[in-house]
Amino acid sequence: MAKVTDAVSRLARPFAEAAGCSLWDVEYVKEAGTWFLRVYIDKEAGVSIDDCEAVSRPLSDALDEADPIEGSYVLEVSSAGADRVLKKPEHFRRFLGAEVEVRLYRPREGRKDFTGRLAAWEEGTVTLETEGGPAVFEKQEVALTRLHPSF
Repeated sequence: MAKVTDAVSRLARPFAEAAGCSLWDVEYVKEAGTWFLRVYIDKEAGVSIDDCEAVSRPLSDALDEADPIEGSYVLEVSSAGADRVLKKPEHFRRFLGAEVEVRLYRPREGRKDFTGRLAAWEEGTVTLETEGGPAVFEKQEVALTRLHPSF
């Protein structure tokens, strides 16, 4: 699906920027028999419903014209969220020092979820500063890294 998400990213980026936002991520996933094209946007002051609409309407038209996806799908444009998933190098760089949750594929020390300050990120490893000291996770053992908002 990388080709679909890459093509949609190229189409969506100018619309996100025109709306004063940045493009965070694009996902193309099948859930309960339906394909969803999810476009996540971000903005320093927070994303509003008007921002989502300002991206969604022209992007929908551009997708109809370019037709990069075979078959039907549901287009969703939304904020990346307070608990956004960190996937790309620029995501990790931007949130160095932030509180994050790392979820593992297999338990380590009897658990799969670890929360701490994102101390370092290098291609292949995520390092958290936790109450028990530094914890280093290899990329292949990490299922998900996301911001951990505290309210």
